[in-house]
Amino acid sequence: MSSSKPAAVVFDLGKVLLDFDYSHVVRKVAALGRVDVDTIHRLLLSSTLLPAFECGDMSPREFYRQICEGTGFTGDYEQFVRYFSDIFSEIPAMVALQAELRSRGVPTFIFSNTNELAIAYVRQAFPFFARFDGYVLSYEHHSMKPDAPLYEVVERVTGRRGADLLYFDDRLENIEAGLGRGWQAVLHVDPVESRKALERSGLLG
Repeated sequence: MSSSKPAAVVFDLGKVLLDFDYSHVVRKVAALGRVDVDTIHRLLLSSTLLPAFECGDMSPREFYRQICEGTGFTGDYEQFVRYFSDIFSEIPAMVALQAELRSRGVPTFIFSNTNELAIAYVRQAFPFFARFDGYVLSYEHHSMKPDAPLYEVVERVTGRRGADLLYFDDRLENIEAGLGRGWQAVLHVDPVESRKALERSGLLG
């Protein structure tokens, strides 16, 4: 990590501030569909369907329609939205870490590959989400990490670049893309290690 003190901290959302488990929605869709759990899992997580949704290339209604086509899901749209959205749980130690940074006047930002349904749910269910200085969400910009255009958006939104940014993400390819732009970037493993990284940066004592 650079010896210079960063001016802002950028957090990934999933698996950093919020845990998530798609097996919940897979099981619920399977219960009202005509294919097995493995088929639904592949459709949701191993096909181009979810990336297209998270790139903003597909509306929530179209995403629902394609899930119904691929699985035979018989639930209505509102039921699917509840199933698909209710997969998150807060990671308290990381939420507390962001709150501590905020209390010290450090600007914090969210930078996430995500979708419209997930964010609508997160905004409603997790109050901490409102306490950031800005958000860069893949579906709003038709681009996904680790592609460069979304990182450029972060630099515009934060008004900072290079070593002024300290970035936490759980995926190595995303971290490497940040490092390639001169950011200070840390592969998030657990809250203890991420706190140590913040202490080394000089932002926390």
